[in-house]
Amino acid sequence: MPRSEVLFVGGRSGVGKSTAAEALHDLLVAADVPHAVVEGDLLDLAHPAPHVAHPAAHLAERNLSAMWAAYRELGHHRLVVTNTVSVLRTAELAAAMGDDPLVTAVLLRASDTTTAGRLARRAGGAVPQAQLAHSTATAGRLDSAVADTVTRVDTDGRTPAEVARVLGALTGWLPA
Repeated sequence: MPRSEVLFVGGRSGVGKSTAAEALHDLLVAADVPHAVVEGDLLDLAHPAPHVAHPAAHLAERNLSAMWAAYRELGHHRLVVTNTVSVLRTAELAAAMGDDPLVTAVLLRASDTTTAGRLARRAGGAVPQAQLAHSTATAGRLDSAVADTVTRVDTDGRTPAEVARVLGALTGWLPA
């Protein structure tokens, strides 16, 4: 079986991670490229937050490990993982996959104005100022903390399909 490959897509709330991953999925399906997509924000979504209540539990990693094992058993070797901070945790998440994957990490970026508009559309109306401020702070933290090996992709003025084509080209799963 070929070596596993994983694309980690990170970025602030409203930057377009999930939408770009869905568009990438559509492009990969159209090109008949086998792959799996995992919405990483759901790997440890619970209350109380597992990483706070049980920091040593590593629930996201455990759940990713189980999911990837099932996909691998079915013959998959390409995985897309979206998660806000995945680009800060590529080593831990890749290790959880258990099979030494080839890693591509991408930080999606967008302006505050673009992000506010996307969050408002998602919410169906006004977005609380605290949520916008948190998104802005997260963007700054991610941009300054990611490794130089993480590719930054600006999403302002780009459609989800355009962002997806960039992601597909960066991984080599689709032609540039």
